[in-house]
Amino acid sequence: MQELVISPSILSLDYAHVSEQLKELDESGAKWLHFDVMDGHFVPNLTFGPDICKGFSQAVDMVMDVHLMVTDPWLISNLFIKANADLITFHLEAVKDMEDALALCKHIRAQGVMAGISVKPNTSAEALLPYLDQMDLVLVMSVEPGFGGQSFKSEVLEKVRLLRAEIEARGLNTRIEIDGGINDETAKAAIAAGCDTLVAGSYVFKHNIKAAVDALLCLKQ
Repeated sequence: MQELVISPSILSLDYAHVSEQLKELDESGAKWLHFDVMDGHFVPNLTFGPDICKGFSQAVDMVMDVHLMVTDPWLISNLFIKANADLITFHLEAVKDMEDALALCKHIRAQGVMAGISVKPNTSAEALLPYLDQMDLVLVMSVEPGFGGQSFKSEVLEKVRLLRAEIEARGLNTRIEIDGGINDETAKAAIAAGCDTLVAGSYVFKHNIKAAVDALLCLKQ
């Protein structure tokens, strides 16, 4: 399994203290920064546009990890490619079919950006298995997408195990990211199941940022 990566979600950032928190992030062991992009249609909430991603990419030296929860990922992915996204993940539920999903992955990767596919808690990951070599990451949602602060759904870990077994059997480098309700306890279970990338919002930003990131990274050792 690859090196463990922590991707703090700016959905939980304290926007009254952005500069201070970004400095703490830069000094922590977190290497990615997670953007939960919601359009008010695919999910009921409305969050960030591409200018936020572009601004943060210039403020910190981290991987811009963009998670699109939108009804038109083809349109929105192009906007974030231009806004310095390093990784764009879109939902399997938002495209027409697997052929469309793979075409979008190919399009994103052709622009020099990593591509990922996300599945909601009740969506099976089995359809992804034959095509894991065509994506850089699978994002398993451990809560329903749309809002921060939800409780972790442990049943999704069976999906993680399925994905990890396929990745290992084929010697792939595809990462498995998990998002939703991550803390030191749920992270331990997610890592044991096969996740190598953890999205953490409240757990990181509602505590001492460096200490919270360090606590998660220590779980891999």
